[in-house]
Amino acid sequence: MKIKSAEFVISNQDYKKCPKLDEPEYAFIGRSNVGKSSLINMLTNKTSLAKTSGKPGKTQLINHFFINKEWYLVDLPGYGWAQVSKVLKEKWDKMNKDYLLFRENMASMFVLIDSRIPPQKIDLEFIQWAGENGIPFGIIFTKADKPGNSKIQANIAAFRRELKKSWDELPPNFVTSSAQKVGQQEVLNYIQAINESL
Repeated sequence: MKIKSAEFVISNQDYKKCPKLDEPEYAFIGRSNVGKSSLINMLTNKTSLAKTSGKPGKTQLINHFFINKEWYLVDLPGYGWAQVSKVLKEKWDKMNKDYLLFRENMASMFVLIDSRIPPQKIDLEFIQWAGENGIPFGIIFTKADKPGNSKIQANIAAFRRELKKSWDELPPNFVTSSAQKVGQQEVLNYIQAINESL
C-alpha cells in the first residue's frame, strides 16, 4: 500500500460522535511513551500528522485521520504511567474501551509494545482483555532501531513466550523502527489485505 493522502478529521471523547460508520478503522494504542505518534507519522510519511512529545500522555482524545480517502487511522490515548490524575486515567480507560468494544467498523486494533524493554504486565493484561472481548488485533513492536541488537531480539522473543502461555495461536506481529522506517510496508500491507477482505 502506498499512502497518497492522510488528513486529520476530528477528535472526540465519545465513540458515538466519531465519523460515520462507512469506512474501516484501524486503532493504534499502547503504553504511554511507546512511540505511537512517531509510528503513525512514519506509516503515513508525514512529519507531524500526529503530535510527538517527550512527555507521556500527549494523546488525550480519540483522533481520526482519513487515509487515502479509504480508511481511518485512529490514534487512541495511551495507557500506563502518564503523569496525570487517577480520575483522568480512568476517563481515558473508559473512552478507549468503549471505542474498542462498541465501534462497529473497527477492523483491527494494533497494540504497540516497546521492543527495548522486557515484557510488561500492563501490556500483557491489556492484550488478555482484548482477547477475552473478541477484539481483533495485531502487535507492533516499536523502537527496534538496531534490529541486530541481541537485547531487542531477546525482549521480543520473551514477549512472544509470555503470550504463548495463554494463546494457542499468536496474533499477527510486526517489528518496526520509526527512525529507519522499518516495518512500514508490512503494517500497511496487512491493513490493505484486511480492507480487501471486507
